[in-house]
Amino acid sequence: DDDDDIPQLSSHTLAALQEFYLEQQKREGMKTSQEFNQYSIGSIEEDWQLSQFWYSDETASCLANEVVVAAGKGGRIACVSAPSVYQKLKEQDGKDFSVCILEYDRRFSVYGEEFVFYDYNYPLNLPEHLLPHSFDIVIADPPYLSEECLHKTAETIKYLTKGKILLCTGAIMEEQAAKHLGVKMCKFIPKHSRNLANEFRCYVNYASGLD
Repeated sequence: DDDDDIPQLSSHTLAALQEFYLEQQKREGMKTSQEFNQYSIGSIEEDWQLSQFWYSDETASCLANEVVVAAGKGGRIACVSAPSVYQKLKEQDGKDFSVCILEYDRRFSVYGEEFVFYDYNYPLNLPEHLLPHSFDIVIADPPYLSEECLHKTAETIKYLTKGKILLCTGAIMEEQAAKHLGVKMCKFIPKHSRNLANEFRCYVNYASGLD
């Protein structure tokens, strides 16, 4: 039979492809609806070339609620390479806190003055209005699982925070996280909207609600 020579997609691959197209249609539908919120997770799509993997809605909500409590009334929160947490915080607009997003991806400049272009290779190349130790808590998710990336991001974190740090990175970075930031692993296990090969964990240096 000549049809035997035609390559066939496996049922698993077909299902995954169908799911991808359905997700895409859903996102496009959201963008055209009046209810679309520019701060919702997925409003800006992941760019895997930039090592972007958004948190699940539940994880982003949990982390956003945690930093609001940790920052305290009128607190200032910095999200370093953690845009899905920033988006969740903005969904709570009107609450008594302020937030800014430090991010390499300039698509997030749609968020106006709260957006700060950030390249971890130049950890202290920050605008003058970001004063040292001016944030009640910094939540950071370094884009790469390397000590170099963590070390440089740690310089930024230590410059910005008054003390509290919430770090999200791979479980394999536990030793380096303790070394560079003095943080300890929490019991809470963050999830992503797409499964990652590497086990992910949260680390803090204060008494948090994540244990």
